[in-house]
Amino acid sequence: MTIEQLNAQFGIAGQLEFIAGNGGLPMIQVKTAKAKALISIHAGQVLSYQPAGEPEDVMFLSAKAYYQDGKAIKGGAPICWPWFGADPEGKGRPGHGFVRNRPWNVVATEKMGNGDIKVTLGLVNTPETQAIWPHSFVLNQEIIISDSLNLSLITRNTGKEKFSITQAFHTYFKVGNITQAKVLGLEGCDYIDKAGGGNAQKQQSGAVTIGSEVDRIYLDAGNTLTIDDSALNRRIQITSQGSKTAVVWNPWEKIAKEMADLEDADYQRLLCVETTNAANDVVEVAPGSECRLVANYRVV
Repeated sequence: MTIEQLNAQFGIAGQLEFIAGNGGLPMIQVKTAKAKALISIHAGQVLSYQPAGEPEDVMFLSAKAYYQDGKAIKGGAPICWPWFGADPEGKGRPGHGFVRNRPWNVVATEKMGNGDIKVTLGLVNTPETQAIWPHSFVLNQEIIISDSLNLSLITRNTGKEKFSITQAFHTYFKVGNITQAKVLGLEGCDYIDKAGGGNAQKQQSGAVTIGSEVDRIYLDAGNTLTIDDSALNRRIQITSQGSKTAVVWNPWEKIAKEMADLEDADYQRLLCVETTNAANDVVEVAPGSECRLVANYRVV
């Protein structure tokens, strides 16, 4: 659909508008009394969310991000699905699945009774997806823009056999200074330390702080985590449903310099705290049933 057709069918006067974004990709711009947000239809990805009265965006978005078919957008809340991390079957398929680098469909938009805006984006299986992952599915993401941002990823199995998935909201949060930021709520949790290609299991002592590359899958994580960002004088609360694991990631200096879609110093300004089904947190979806992964982000 063209931008004009999208606005005619799904636009909400004065609050939700479809625009041509970077790279000419169609995007959804939301502005309400409660917040403003930017959503890319390519990748089904929230790129920006800023509550009213907050001086800074909640999310980090790279100035060097790619905006083109076949490429993931570095920043915001990318969707990893139907697997998180490397191809679980070792077939050489792309890391983090195949939905974060392709166009999604606009399913619905709605102004809710309380003034919140709800956007539903979706994907269904095609011959192309079945060549990558041979299952029938409907995948929807419900995005509610309010004084918090609520993301729900809903997987429906429309085939005749069960399938298993891992998945994530691989969300990039903006921080003022990575060395002054910490993550609360993971104290005492066991985690798999993936930094440097490792796979050691360790236990978190105290708050999570960042002073080098961090790539950790926390097991049996709680459903409320908090980013304490003293440099920006704010806390971001992350609450989740349908998840037993969480990932904390920062590439640090060397890897940031090796990534063409990050500026060299971007590692100082970003912190990924991801709501996941990862590692041993595998979800089985029976024929005709669905599962739901939910993340809510709020400045507190």
